Amino acid sequence: MNNFERYLTLWVSLCIVVGVLLGKFFGDNISIISNLTIATINIPVAILVWLMIYPMMVQIDFGSLKNVKKNLNGLWLTLIINWLVKPFTMAFFAWMFFDNIYQAYITPQEATEYFAGAVLLGAAPCTAMVFVWSYLTKGDANYTLVQVSVNDLILLVLFIPIVRFLLGINNIEIPYDVLITSVIVFVVVPLSAGYLSNKYIIKTKGIEWFKEVFLAKLKPVSVIALLTTLILLFAFQGEKIIENPFAILLIAIPLTLQTYFIFFVSWNIGKWIKLPYAICAPAAMIGASNFFELSVAIAISIFGLDSGASLATVVGVLIEVPIMLSLVKMANKWSY
Repeated sequence: MNNFERYLTLWVSLCIVVGVLLGKFFGDNISIISNLTIATINIPVAILVWLMIYPMMVQIDFGSLKNVKKNLNGLWLTLIINWLVKPFTMAFFAWMFFDNIYQAYITPQEATEYFAGAVLLGAAPCTAMVFVWSYLTKGDANYTLVQVSVNDLILLVLFIPIVRFLLGINNIEIPYDVLITSVIVFVVVPLSAGYLSNKYIIKTKGIEWFKEVFLAKLKPVSVIALLTTLILLFAFQGEKIIENPFAILLIAIPLTLQTYFIFFVSWNIGKWIKLPYAICAPAAMIGASNFFELSVAIAISIFGLDSGASLATVVGVLIEVPIMLSLVKMANKWSY
């Protein structure tokens, strides 16, 4: 992990400040951005999200799926935690805090939108940063590649029904066509582009050039797009945050509890079924972390740039790095 990634929370915090100030002083001038949409997709945000997600998707090698039978217990643990446990525990923590514990501090509409943002985070397992967490815990790189590839394929099938089901429990109705459009735009398109360009570049330039040159040049694009998106988000959230900065802390608490809870569940089950440490560590990490780029994009598409759902997904970005680094430290301390 380079210094920029290590201090991502600091850069995100600076983006919050810049965005809030822009929203306060230039809010009327930037409001036109929210109207630049086709169907439910905001065009400026879509471009930024593609720039965020493509550098991650281009690294995924679906050829690794031929190794899916290796370390099968670890893969089963990942799939069960990511798709049968994590979305539902996230919904539970969100419901417990936003709809119950926080009743005196937030409005019912805020509770509903924060809940929706949390569900979007919980239903999207990590795609990119898990490679970093796996490396820092000395995880098995081949296993990590397989689990990410499998999860991306499952994401195409299960993300929509899980999100719609969990939001429906809280009486948040989202038409299938809106979710399907969002998944096509923010998952299928960049995933297909990443897969095709991966094959083409490696075939024409070689794997070494792809890793050492292409990815090195592409990585800053992803980071710049992420930070620009955050500035834009907080520019639209500026007045809300100035009026109630306490909201960020309120959102962060259940998201933090969920992250630690999923890690400890995954870690202890992995040890119980006698997974090797190099498999157990990345299995626990991918469950704990989120595909926050996708969650942010879909929250914006469905609820809008100035929504509580978008704010909740951005808080997920804010807390992810420091929490995951603390889990990396725990995993390394407990290595066996």
